[in-house]
Amino acid sequence: MIHDPNAYITAGKPLEEASKVMIMVHGRGGSARDILSLSQYIDADDFAFVAPEATGNTWYPYSFLRPTDENEPYLSSALAVLSGLRARLQSDHNVNPSQLYWFGFSQGACLLSEYVARNAMRYGGVFALSGGLVGPDGTARDYTGDFDGTPIFLGCSDRDNHVPKERVLETERILSGMNAAVTARLYPNFPHTINEDELKIVNLLIAGGQVS
Repeated sequence: MIHDPNAYITAGKPLEEASKVMIMVHGRGGSARDILSLSQYIDADDFAFVAPEATGNTWYPYSFLRPTDENEPYLSSALAVLSGLRARLQSDHNVNPSQLYWFGFSQGACLLSEYVARNAMRYGGVFALSGGLVGPDGTARDYTGDFDGTPIFLGCSDRDNHVPKERVLETERILSGMNAAVTARLYPNFPHTINEDELKIVNLLIAGGQVS
């Protein structure tokens, strides 16, 4: 594999004691430590946080909007990391999908969006910030599976240099059609970063609240 499935770090409660786990996926040029630092803004004392790290700090080499085969075999390796991590959490720590939360930014948000779409089931929550489903315009979105009401939040600038708002809205439509409870929010003229409102919504959804 291109990416090491054992390259991850943790924070929060020890995995053997946590009742919920959040997998946090970093963006291009970022690191597991970078994304894991955001766990301090998650209001959840019962969570363990797990952050895998990409080889070379990049999950795949080109834009997520490029033809998928151009990003292979990196993309498949990255998806395998997430799949293996989920399986390990379930087998070693009895973490069921409904206890599992996904959080990603930028390239990490794209990666986890694609992963959960290909592996739809009832998760605790999915939070994809500045990202969307992988592939060029016109990609066949023939995903199968049912999210069974999983709360999903998509947050992004309406003028992001890397993520067109159209892709965020397409992702909202596709995942909603798979029975996810999707909230999408586009922030006017906001830079390619995570903002306070997005973190508030993440915490609200974790607590079981509704976004107004």
